[in-house]
Amino acid sequence: MDYLYIGIVVLLFLLTISSLVVGVSNDAVNFLNSAIGSRAASFRTIMIIAGVGILIGALFSSGMMEVARKGLFHPNMFVFSEVMIIFLAVMMTNILLLDFFNTFGMPTSTTVSLVFGILGAAVSMSFIKIMDTGASLSTIGTYINSDKVLAIITGILLSVVLAFIFGSLIQYLTRFIFTFKYERKMKYAAGLFGGLSLVAILYFILIKGLKDSSILSKETYVFIEENTWLIMAGSFVFFSVLLQILHTFLKVNVLKIIVLSGTFALAMAFAGNDLVNFIGVPVAGYKSFQIYMAQSPHILPEALNMSPLLEPVKTDIFILIIAGLIMVATLWLSKKARTVIETSLQLSKQDETGKEQFGSSYIARLLVQGITKMNKSVGKMVPVTMRKHMDQRFDQPDMKAGVKKSKEERMKEDKPEFDLIRAAVNTLVASALIAAGTSLKLPLSTTYVTFMVAMGTSLSDGAWGRDTAVYRVTGVLAVIAGWFVTALVAFVLAAIVLAILSYGGLIGIIVMALLIIFLMFRTNSLHKSRETDKKTEKAMASDYGASSVNELITKMATTSTELLDETEKIYSQTFEYLFDEDRKALKKLSKDVNHLNKKAKRLKENAYSTAAELTEDMMAAGDMNILVYENLREITYCLNYITHPAYIHVNNVHRPVPDQQKQETLEILDIFQKVIRKLKAGLFTKGFNYSMYDEEISNLTEKIEQFRKDQVKRMKKDTQNHRTNLLYLGILHETNNMLIHMNNLAETCKKLQDECS
Repeated sequence: MDYLYIGIVVLLFLLTISSLVVGVSNDAVNFLNSAIGSRAASFRTIMIIAGVGILIGALFSSGMMEVARKGLFHPNMFVFSEVMIIFLAVMMTNILLLDFFNTFGMPTSTTVSLVFGILGAAVSMSFIKIMDTGASLSTIGTYINSDKVLAIITGILLSVVLAFIFGSLIQYLTRFIFTFKYERKMKYAAGLFGGLSLVAILYFILIKGLKDSSILSKETYVFIEENTWLIMAGSFVFFSVLLQILHTFLKVNVLKIIVLSGTFALAMAFAGNDLVNFIGVPVAGYKSFQIYMAQSPHILPEALNMSPLLEPVKTDIFILIIAGLIMVATLWLSKKARTVIETSLQLSKQDETGKEQFGSSYIARLLVQGITKMNKSVGKMVPVTMRKHMDQRFDQPDMKAGVKKSKEERMKEDKPEFDLIRAAVNTLVASALIAAGTSLKLPLSTTYVTFMVAMGTSLSDGAWGRDTAVYRVTGVLAVIAGWFVTALVAFVLAAIVLAILSYGGLIGIIVMALLIIFLMFRTNSLHKSRETDKKTEKAMASDYGASSVNELITKMATTSTELLDETEKIYSQTFEYLFDEDRKALKKLSKDVNHLNKKAKRLKENAYSTAAELTEDMMAAGDMNILVYENLREITYCLNYITHPAYIHVNNVHRPVPDQQKQETLEILDIFQKVIRKLKAGLFTKGFNYSMYDEEISNLTEKIEQFRKDQVKRMKKDTQNHRTNLLYLGILHETNNMLIHMNNLAETCKKLQDECS
């Protein structure tokens, strides 16, 4: 029996490594968002500063480890065998849940995942105990620390609301004072603003970062606590004078110092206080095992009461160092961490151009429409001169229309998502709110505070303009909904996992461990696929534009040929797999055509961006460029309505295509292949005979029309193949549409040749 619990302890620590990886991947956004988004330093420098903060924070950790041992349930109500199953269920749930969120780049709270995981597992075990003993369900309150649960739920709501409000207000005031042309104001206010910011960050480190640390003695912390305001006042004077001197005489960018200091402080506090989310449970399990092994005479696991877990305990410094090193390694190596960071930056970037990560939602539209109407009403009540003055304070000169840059300038430019003023406010407000929450003993979530502060500052800075507001509000609502889903899913999933482990015993543990390994591999594969798609889109986005008409034509020719190649391949294979009723092949083909459709849509969007960057002598070619990609987009769109219905037809096991329809389809396919190959060979070439090509398309169009009429006649006699008939008519219709757009594409290329010759 002892070997079983040794195995559980080993499994707990193995799961800890995975927990650290997925946890850091999720929480990295908390302290890296502002520095990376504002380009406060090189990526390498930012990572080094954050890594040092994590290592130091890990050494000052362990004060919150009691949450895992006794914060949410009463350990004296459980025996050793029960708490070990609780801890194992929580770790498994935590890893599955956080890895899922990381895969899709959705920032969530590791604290909430841990807390509600423990709560769900403890409640599940309590129900099992009650059922086994025949006690009343009303006694469940004796097992659970309901006061702590209520405090945490209150903290979640406070985190979301207060962080957004304070972030919005403070950013609005800061921007009103400094404007987007803040360099002039910084000549005189650098010391004052920097001193105030660094003092707030220092207070955050002293109150939040060093609270209940393993290394700091109680006497030292008491001294700091008793002399906090004296230390703050002295630090304010020192930092203000120092930063003003550095800015005036050495031209040091004070804002970068503030942002990087805030990054260090948030990273340190993250490791110092959120480390419990990753190692608190296995440490509690290891402590429980030590209590079990230390009993003399030996007591059975089912009889050993775990009241010793109520006693305070300090975590081994060696465990903290190892955990810190794993966290730093994850910070450098995890691609999922960067995916989560990208989500936050996408929702807060100042630029309104480019693809939005989220779509539109009904609630977001209602909110944006309501706020827009309210702004118009309030604006009418404000005097015109005052409104103009306020608008000037928020004027963004770099974002004005009409500023054109060459392709070379765009390629060299590493444009930040937002400026250093907003980044400084992000770190300052987040640090201050978390420190205030800690001093008031309110369990604020670090993730919720940092994310909602970033969203609040984005709103005040006008980052959510008319063209992006709906999409970004949808994104914020999706993330917030994800937080509450985290709590619910963590509770339910932990309860289910515990029941499996409790009733399944060793077999249940093995099955769950194998399931976790399988799901981790699956999500990693999915994440790699998503990242590959993103890289392709970024490559396409960075490749738009041209410095000459010839370069533009060359790009059009290359891209058009690639798309038409894929179109011909998918079109031909669709009929092959449809006639063979190959469901799996059609399913893959349906995904391929969806990917091709998205690619064509992206190229069409890039064509519009290209037109805005072209010089006057290239505008005619730019107009043709748009028409080319519009027609290519329509061709792939029609193809989607051929391949996908074919897959649905086979997937639903409908009747096979009759021989007559097969014969006609193959006849169309043969001519279609000749037409599209001639189009590919002749596009953008001087010897392209458009009139002959137009004649061939007309002949194929007439043949399709004749087949359509024949099919309508057959439908009067054949009443059994209704769905197959509809599929065939759809194929004829969409093929005809493809030919129309292929003809338009050829005509556009001919016009382009005539104008350029």
